[in-house]
Amino acid sequence: MKHRRIGILGGMSPESTIVYYEHITRTYTERFGDYGYPEILIHSVNFQQFVDWQHAGQWTAAADEMARALEGLRLAGAGFGLIATNTMHIVFDAVQQAVGMPLVSIVDATAEAILSAGLHRVGLLGTVFTMREPFFRDRLAQAGIEVLVPEPGDQDRMNEVIYQELCGGRILEASRGMFLRIIDRLRLRGAQGIVLGCTEIPLLVRPQDCALPLFNTTLLHAEKALRLAVQPEP
Repeated sequence: MKHRRIGILGGMSPESTIVYYEHITRTYTERFGDYGYPEILIHSVNFQQFVDWQHAGQWTAAADEMARALEGLRLAGAGFGLIATNTMHIVFDAVQQAVGMPLVSIVDATAEAILSAGLHRVGLLGTVFTMREPFFRDRLAQAGIEVLVPEPGDQDRMNEVIYQELCGGRILEASRGMFLRIIDRLRLRGAQGIVLGCTEIPLLVRPQDCALPLFNTTLLHAEKALRLAVQPEP
């Protein structure tokens, strides 16, 4: 059976893009017993350019470049697209309007999983952009989910770990301990689960490390893409 071709805008960072590819291909084989997984097109960006745009607040420039890359994936045959990072979903709506194929939101995939688990109040971890900008919190709120974020100082420390360590594949036990202490403070504030709202955080925080349910946005996003790709076209 021929499946819909998946287009992935990746490289932000390469560590998480690898997880998308592995999950889609390996899960398909485990689930269906063959190697007929969907074709995947990946456009891996110049990540430094996007880091610079983020810190300069140049979101329009970032959205324009993302739309250009995703249009290239569409022209190459992708049936739908993924932006393989949480932070750049800040401009998801603008990019979707500029691209001629449907895009799958990482936030929507996460909201669906939280509601399926019967939870209504979660802690959100991510870059400072994800925790401070309203795009993630507002979209979850529209689904009836309350979002708690760490204190500003904790946000800054987490952001440094993400960019200086995790994006380069460095996993440090001291940083894992710090993240777990922040999670526990969110638990004491009433969080029923924790959204790992940066595609690199699951490299550091694992289910066995935490008593609360973890919502790994990377895997939830990749899983939704796999389900869409193997569904018969209407």
